[in-house]
Amino acid sequence: MYDLSQQLGEELGSDADPRWADLADLALIIAREIQFRGYTDERAVELSPSEGMVMRHLQGDPAAPPSRIATATGLQRTNLSAVLRGLEAKDLIERRPCPDDRRGVTVHLTERGRTNYALVRQEWATVVAAAAGHDAGNLDAALTLLKAVEAGLIAARSGTPPAKPAA
Repeated sequence: MYDLSQQLGEELGSDADPRWADLADLALIIAREIQFRGYTDERAVELSPSEGMVMRHLQGDPAAPPSRIATATGLQRTNLSAVLRGLEAKDLIERRPCPDDRRGVTVHLTERGRTNYALVRQEWATVVAAAAGHDAGNLDAALTLLKAVEAGLIAARSGTPPAKPAA
């Protein structure tokens, strides 16, 4: 029987462990399932994937110029402008003149933006914990691996080597 996975593995080299494909597939399925569920709290604001990436970035970079947000999220500047307009319309962010250069702007979370992020993270936690039967036995190892994958993917996109994970 013809096994395409085996053939591709041979073409890609011996280190192409098929479990990596399984991990990628599961990550995509889990993300989609979480999105499909929506939110039970009526205060939660639904976001597009691009809006979610921007909001996630702003949690750790609360006064970011659009150029830094675009670089960090991988969004094109024209697409980012549309995303920022949408987030402003939802009262989740605000743009302020840059204090150093009044021609530029920085993007800031509003209180509603901070609250919404905390609210949806709590909903995600509840759903994912229930789906896993509240078994946190492998949670630290899973988080360590997924953080390393995230860092590696971002580094590959930006062309910089990933940082070594903390021991």
